[in-house]
Amino acid sequence: MQTFQKPLSETEEAYYIRMLREGDEAQAKEARRILIERNLRLVAHIAKKYQNVEEEPEDLISIGTIGLIKAVSTFDETKGSRLATYAARCIDNELLMLLRAKKKTSKEVSLYEPLGTDKEGNEINLLDITVSEQLDVIEQMTTREDIAKLMSLVDKVLKGREKDIILMRYGLLTDREITQREIGKTLGISRSYVSRIEKKALHKLRQAFEQMG
Repeated sequence: MQTFQKPLSETEEAYYIRMLREGDEAQAKEARRILIERNLRLVAHIAKKYQNVEEEPEDLISIGTIGLIKAVSTFDETKGSRLATYAARCIDNELLMLLRAKKKTSKEVSLYEPLGTDKEGNEINLLDITVSEQLDVIEQMTTREDIAKLMSLVDKVLKGREKDIILMRYGLLTDREITQREIGKTLGISRSYVSRIEKKALHKLRQAFEQMG
């Protein structure tokens, strides 16, 4: 079990901070080392808050120590607070940044995690579904555009029974497709005659649609 040195007293802390700011290179280096080492207990204490996450305690302490080092380097004693108070925020922020980065990465990875297989036995993942949904939307938009074109052609190209049969047969007015037999009863003609008129009308529409590009 790792043990940590006891925290500095307020007087000791002020002394080493002054040495860090005003001492020569060797004194500043020594003061920084002591300020970091004597606050490692604080890092361990804050890291315990995150003990339920999927990270090793040693890794949390290592990341927290980075926050402590930043705190020692940027601490402004003239603002009246203790180093520990300022360092606690820096340590916490460093750990939170780690966890947010991990969470973002796990979301990206989860897109590729297998969810199952399709009817043909091919493995599918969330990314496949997302892309498929996007393609479906594009197809729906294209289909709606094609339907709008066809509706305009129905009015321009077809006349009389041709128009009536196409509108009823493909549900272009009521959203319900009607069988040739039902249309025959409605119009008082045979089903075979409805079929011939439908084929002729579809041929006209196909030619007109192709000409539209």
